[in-house]
Amino acid sequence: MKTIIEDMTEKINKQGMERAGEILKNGGLVAFPTETVYGLGANALDETASAKIYAAKGRPSDNPLIVHIARMEDLYTIAREVPEKAKLLAEKFWPGPLTMIFPKKPVVPYGTTGGLDTVAVRMPNHQVALELIRSGGGFIAAPSANTSGRPSPTKASHVEEDMGGRIDMIIDGGEVGIGVESTIVDLSGDTPVILRPGYINQAMLEEVVGAVDVDPTLLRTDCKERPKAPGMRYKHYAPKADMTIVEGAQEKVIAGINDRIRSALEKGELPGIIASDETADRYPEGVVKSIGSRKDELSISRHLYSVLREFDELNVSVIYSEAFDTPNLGQAIMNRLIKAAGHQIIKV
Repeated sequence: MKTIIEDMTEKINKQGMERAGEILKNGGLVAFPTETVYGLGANALDETASAKIYAAKGRPSDNPLIVHIARMEDLYTIAREVPEKAKLLAEKFWPGPLTMIFPKKPVVPYGTTGGLDTVAVRMPNHQVALELIRSGGGFIAAPSANTSGRPSPTKASHVEEDMGGRIDMIIDGGEVGIGVESTIVDLSGDTPVILRPGYINQAMLEEVVGAVDVDPTLLRTDCKERPKAPGMRYKHYAPKADMTIVEGAQEKVIAGINDRIRSALEKGELPGIIASDETADRYPEGVVKSIGSRKDELSISRHLYSVLREFDELNVSVIYSEAFDTPNLGQAIMNRLIKAAGHQIIKV
């Protein structure tokens, strides 16, 4: 299969968008930009089309897909119940990086929901994504457009690297703005529960609807329950090299990473370091990559996956990362780093 690349970095190409919409309506796959990461889209109401997503990604079939919509009224087509708290959150955060989980209507096939009776829904805040959803029929299932387990794509080139030749089209909308996937909130019970942290954090949600819980299994590796949200159980975002997070006071972290880098070099390994703008020059050896500035949390989230992919290109054999417990996006950033490291953390 030859994958079509449509450049919409400067403006939306109407003819190209119509072509993308036809591909989706005919059961094909189109990768597209959102404000979070690039998504791999298919008709959410077509079980056969959704199955193509799982096949292209190598994704476990019980890992549910998020349904993307472009109009609030379309939520009522696929959700059996829409509680008042969901309406308040949608009014505040849609379009935006928030996914909400509802009891599903029969029109949504189990092939899209991973066999669950609930459906995850969001309305992205990106004009290319919204136009594609409208062109493609209004309901687009879309996980991140990467091979399952790999770092999520934040540029069209990342998508082409993983999906070129496997899917029908990639729409290039430039680099994304946030860089980590949407916050996922389960609204199928009395109290909303965060199943995946993202740009919209617990405090922001609680300002709108009061008490919000955080799923206690987020940082656990021994969870045996069927995942209600994408990525709850499976390893994600992982670079090819073995990765470890070093956590503690800044000076101890720097010393601890430098000790481990020297040891790796003595063994003939090529080590990588994930640092910040503030600390990158404190590592004299190894391949050092700054993920961004601690004073600018978006710079960290935006570059996280790109840095992991850059280490893959350089064939580093081991990676050590600083921890990034920043005030607002820290939970989301650390969630992704911990999963990328396979929960390998050293406290110093």
